[in-house]
Amino acid sequence: MPSLLSSLFRMVPLFSLLLLSLMIHCSSAQGPPSPGYYPSSKISPVSFDQGFRNLWGPFHQKLDQDTLTIWLDSYSGSGFKSLHSYQSGYFGAAVKLQSGYTAGVITSFYLSNNQDHPGNHDEIDIEFLGTIPDKPYVLQTNVFIRGSGDGNIVGREMRFHLWFDPTQDFHNYAVLWTPSEIIFFVDDVPIRMYPRKSDATFPTRPMYVYGSIWDASSWATEGGKYKADYSYQPFVGRYKNLKLQGCTTEDFASCQPPSASPPGYGSLSPQQFDAMQWVQNNYLVYDYCHDPRRDHTLTPEC
Repeated sequence: MPSLLSSLFRMVPLFSLLLLSLMIHCSSAQGPPSPGYYPSSKISPVSFDQGFRNLWGPFHQKLDQDTLTIWLDSYSGSGFKSLHSYQSGYFGAAVKLQSGYTAGVITSFYLSNNQDHPGNHDEIDIEFLGTIPDKPYVLQTNVFIRGSGDGNIVGREMRFHLWFDPTQDFHNYAVLWTPSEIIFFVDDVPIRMYPRKSDATFPTRPMYVYGSIWDASSWATEGGKYKADYSYQPFVGRYKNLKLQGCTTEDFASCQPPSASPPGYGSLSPQQFDAMQWVQNNYLVYDYCHDPRRDHTLTPEC
């Protein structure tokens, strides 16, 4: 009997450790803490025809009621573009990604002025980097300024895994771009804030809003290790709940962009900061500022 009791007592720390591990896992599985404020709820969606048009690959794009489907195969990908350009605002979409083998394929929602300033453009990116089965998608956020995305590529990438499976349902992804900061949101949870530290490191020129699906086999999945495999085609991206509320060039002087936070806060509220910190502590997988291989004289904001 004493030996049995002794064995039981020795097992107590093990049970405690297992219980703690289970509690941590369950907490993580539940997702981030509430941000307490939901910017997307303040903005009404627009229909595709109200706000966008096809840009390329018209035969690889289908609008069915409120859902736009675009796809990539060995013949073509597809993309769409907003009717107007903006100098600030809230831009979002609910996106559902394809499951299975999607390596080399990028599904995106982003802002750019590449067509107006070829070779010297600005860009704000939300990109879903395709993957192989049993490995999660990577959500890449990026900012290019005045040609840094052209011949001399100076990206400002932060990459995340997600606390849910983005292939099972639609989730809301958005960019809020104001004259002082850029904030990236996933289901209204801020995941990244890029402040305006200088004019040289912040985009200020008007940009259009785009969505696209395309082959980026040279770099999209583990640095190009895995390529697009067209035996799995077509690769499909679905968009709905499109939101555009911004200041155009014409009304920029008198326009007020939407707010990221509750009244009384100049930027994110403490509760929103806590939610963002939780995401970055648990799901951030790459930060350009912390990459020792990068030349940080090119990214002085770091």
